[in-house]
Amino acid sequence: MIQQIIFIVISFLTLLMGWIVVTNRNLFHAALALMGSFLGVAGLYVLLDAGFLAAAQLLVYIGAISILIIFAIMMTRRLMQTSETPFNNQWVLGGITSLVVFAVIAYVVLQVFPWQPGAQPFGAAPEVPGAVLEASVTQLGAALVSVDQYVLPFEVASVLLLAALIGAIVVAWPEKKE
Repeated sequence: MIQQIIFIVISFLTLLMGWIVVTNRNLFHAALALMGSFLGVAGLYVLLDAGFLAAAQLLVYIGAISILIIFAIMMTRRLMQTSETPFNNQWVLGGITSLVVFAVIAYVVLQVFPWQPGAQPFGAAPEVPGAVLEASVTQLGAALVSVDQYVLPFEVASVLLLAALIGAIVVAWPEKKE
């Protein structure tokens, strides 16, 4: 029961931080809320007994991506002073889409959540042996470099990241004035 309460609190905080990211007009505050949302996702990984994914979430997304975004915001502060309107003409379609998504989520929650006292939720976590959790990181590492499993997508992702890095350098390179 306490694990479900912790899950609900962490999920609520993660969704709240995501809402702040989307609705906040201050870009710096939105980036800080994005870090909070990433932290909530890491907390959900901890609840799932996925320690490696939680650590990767903390190191990669909070430690690298979010800090990079904040530095980019702080270095381009003068570019943020534009006179464009923050509203567009697609608010009706966005509102209808959000209502439909909310209705689908509410339907799923009402079908799954046990409303009777003493009822067991369908997603009660089974007991996982400790040996499985200890060997999971080793198996993940072996799967990432195994020719039969994920070495090709791993290498494609690394080439894509390298191309993005080179593209960012080319875009940020100052132009020579002749």
